Amino acid sequence: MGDAYAWSRKSLDELVAFYEREIGDAMVRDGMDPTADRPTYEWLADRGYSGIAYALREQHGLTLSEFLTDCVGVDPPESDGYDWGIGDAQTVDRLEQYLDSRSRRHNLADATIRSRRSRLARYAREYERLHGDARLVERAGTIENQPAEIDRAIAVFDEFSRDLESPDSKFAHLTDVNDWYLWLQNRTLAAFNPMVNVRNEFSKGWRAERDERSGAKPALSAAQVRRLHRAASSDAERFMVVALGAWGLRRSEVASLHVAAMDPDADPPRLTFAERKNGPGTVQVLFGMDAYADRVAALEDGEGDGDWNGYLFPSASSASGHIAPGTVNNRFDRLAERAGVTLDGERPTPHACRRFWYNAYLRASRAALEQASVVGAEQGSSSAEVVLENYIDEEQALA
Repeated sequence: MGDAYAWSRKSLDELVAFYEREIGDAMVRDGMDPTADRPTYEWLADRGYSGIAYALREQHGLTLSEFLTDCVGVDPPESDGYDWGIGDAQTVDRLEQYLDSRSRRHNLADATIRSRRSRLARYAREYERLHGDARLVERAGTIENQPAEIDRAIAVFDEFSRDLESPDSKFAHLTDVNDWYLWLQNRTLAAFNPMVNVRNEFSKGWRAERDERSGAKPALSAAQVRRLHRAASSDAERFMVVALGAWGLRRSEVASLHVAAMDPDADPPRLTFAERKNGPGTVQVLFGMDAYADRVAALEDGEGDGDWNGYLFPSASSASGHIAPGTVNNRFDRLAERAGVTLDGERPTPHACRRFWYNAYLRASRAALEQASVVGAEQGSSSAEVVLENYIDEEQALA
């Protein structure tokens, strides 16, 4: 149907006249105002008018949005004025719809949406620079395009792999573009996701690069833990972050934590476990007692139905009386998405939050040993451990 309009042979004035006459009449029939409303690419395609966007781009160097504003005279869309910097109106529409969907349905913070949009725009612009256009949605629409489109996507990430400073930034771009393609697939707008192949091509090298820089297994940074804490919307979520990141508990220990394990009057307060992975043990609670107190108060005030059973994460539907470790995973995953926190291009697990605590503990221990070594040298002691054990009290050693 689109070929019947001979789009490529129309002058710009003829395209304006066609829009005002035929497309405008179709808009009126659909209850739209052609002098004020802006049709989406999907609406145009459904009615056989998608060729106008291609003709504008190829023959006149205009996006559909620019044509509507500058040539037809429709007021600019009410938005934050973001310029995607690409010439494919269909891709821009789908990118905007995706971000709107994530903002409304996933309750993502404005800052997270801005960061995600910036990374998506960087990908689309680099794609257009390398390949001449940004027809991302169109090319992902049929499986026949898959081999060539995979090559195009890998070429973009070849550039990112060279130009982006950190492996985390490379993974963040991959994660966001992958999520957009998944969104397209869920709406049957894409027949495949080229990011699967991109991940296979690059992720091993990026992990090695990151591990070489950090010298450690991937763990959340202090800034990422703070973002999780700020994004938490309930006392339960805040306490989960504290239990994982400030106390270093395993997800199974978080799920089954009971008030009976806490000794709040000890100095410092401590948790006692009859059984842990490596046997009985205690965990000193140096931070986060306020989050613990808020959680207990909420449960005592009747957050759950019926009498509280003492678990910090109770579950009326579980025979154990508390949530399962997998539920901690699911809750942490949702929180990480809202906070916009990723590792290796994916949302982190509770274990990565626990590793933050472990790394912080090791750094503090090394600092204490270094201080003790200085004291030991002055006092003639041969071992820093001896100084810590015999000459420095517990409060100083844990400071």
